[in-house]
Amino acid sequence: MKGNKLVIGGAKRFLPFCLLTFLPLSADAQQLLCLDSCRAMALRNNKQMTVSQLKQEVATNLRKSARTKYLPHVSAIGTYQYTSEEISILNNEQKTALSNLGTTVGGGLQGLGAGVNNFMGNMGALLTQMGVPAATFQQMAGQMQQDMQQGITNATGLLNTEGQKIVDAFRTDTRNIFAGSVLVTQPIFMGGGIVALNKLADINEELQANSAVARRHAVVYAIDQAYWQVVSLKHKQRLAESYLELIKKFDSDVQKMIAEGVATKSDGLSVSVKVNEAEMTLQKVNDGLVLSKMLLCQMIGLPMTGEITLTDEDKEQIDLIGPMGPMGPIKDLESSAIENRPELKMLGNTVDMTKQTTNILKAANLPQVALMGGYSVSNPNVLNGFEKKFAGFWNVGVLVRVPLWNWGDVAYKVRASKGATAIANLELAEAREKIELQVNQNSFKVEESNRRLTLAQTGIQRAEENLRTANLGFSEGVISPTVVMEAQTAWLQAKSQLIDAQIAVKLSQVELQKSLGTLE
Repeated sequence: MKGNKLVIGGAKRFLPFCLLTFLPLSADAQQLLCLDSCRAMALRNNKQMTVSQLKQEVATNLRKSARTKYLPHVSAIGTYQYTSEEISILNNEQKTALSNLGTTVGGGLQGLGAGVNNFMGNMGALLTQMGVPAATFQQMAGQMQQDMQQGITNATGLLNTEGQKIVDAFRTDTRNIFAGSVLVTQPIFMGGGIVALNKLADINEELQANSAVARRHAVVYAIDQAYWQVVSLKHKQRLAESYLELIKKFDSDVQKMIAEGVATKSDGLSVSVKVNEAEMTLQKVNDGLVLSKMLLCQMIGLPMTGEITLTDEDKEQIDLIGPMGPMGPIKDLESSAIENRPELKMLGNTVDMTKQTTNILKAANLPQVALMGGYSVSNPNVLNGFEKKFAGFWNVGVLVRVPLWNWGDVAYKVRASKGATAIANLELAEAREKIELQVNQNSFKVEESNRRLTLAQTGIQRAEENLRTANLGFSEGVISPTVVMEAQTAWLQAKSQLIDAQIAVKLSQVELQKSLGTLE
């Protein structure tokens, strides 16, 4: 924030000193801690801060995952399938016909042989008439008929065998099928879905970073409140001890005066009641201090029974170095808060995320194009007939998906997403108004606490002068013990109000820093 950053007592200059010098030497050693060291320890110990860091790592990994959608993806697929029946290219009639091809052909040749026998009979009769010896011709015809029959028999067997080979060759034996492929897919155009997905991942990572800052501010704010609560109670403890010592001394003086007859027993009883009240007040402060230190130890990760001392608790006056200077126009503070507050940034991230979600949904209605390629193998394969061995081939192609009709499903989802964007915008506008109000309120609190501090400082001067005058008058015997006790009570109240005013100044500064988003 330009010229408007809040500085708390220059504490950052002392952080190395606090961290390096005041580390405990043993488990029972007293630890001296400054505000910045308490903040650092609380941030390390807070489990929600660790959760925020883990969420940031998750968001970073999701962003890296989204980047891979631009790159080609390679996958390998392997399958085995057993079927009860195998694929058959030939039907049963064709298998039977091919297996009995020789028999079928042999039957035809037998008819041809009968015709040849008739022809040979006619030829023998004609040759006999021409003077050729019948025995010679019959012998020749018988030999020829025998050779023909043998040839038909051999041809039948051969053709049956070859037909069976053809049937066996067409057998696929696909009851055991092994297949595998390596597929490469490269998206070319996915309707803008991949671009929107990557933007969504980037915004989510930024959202988690802003969430971590908001959590850090909350932890620092809580530790500051616990720290100054301990400081306030420690100063009030010393005040209560001083008051008890003062009232006891006054009680002793009154008892002496009673013994000398210049004071009444009623005066002594009144003072004794005040002594009891002072003792009870001191006991309450002591108990509150113990509980407050237990809370602080729990927040910074130390044993709740640990012995700690804060650098501001033993100072005579609470250090108010670096209070709020001129804050400038309130409009500048509001602009700074709107620019720096992590809560507003988170709501802005939510708006952007809903817009990218809408773009992803719209992409489902646009064409999608991807380049595909790979290598496939199978056993059996059909690359060279049916072979019982592995063989494969390369392939490349383009996949185009064009949505045609989905009954308005995507349109309804887009409308719903736009509605979520409108809701997020309204929440963002409402948060801006609340933060502007918070800045105005905290600015007023800072000014009010400064005025209250000035009045308390004036009041303590008057109370001390009043007490001095009352003590002087009492010692001279012109003022009663009741008046002195009233002056002591007024002094106690003025001192307590001064402590409260000083703590209020510190806390109002912290609250304004938190509302401006500059609390670090």
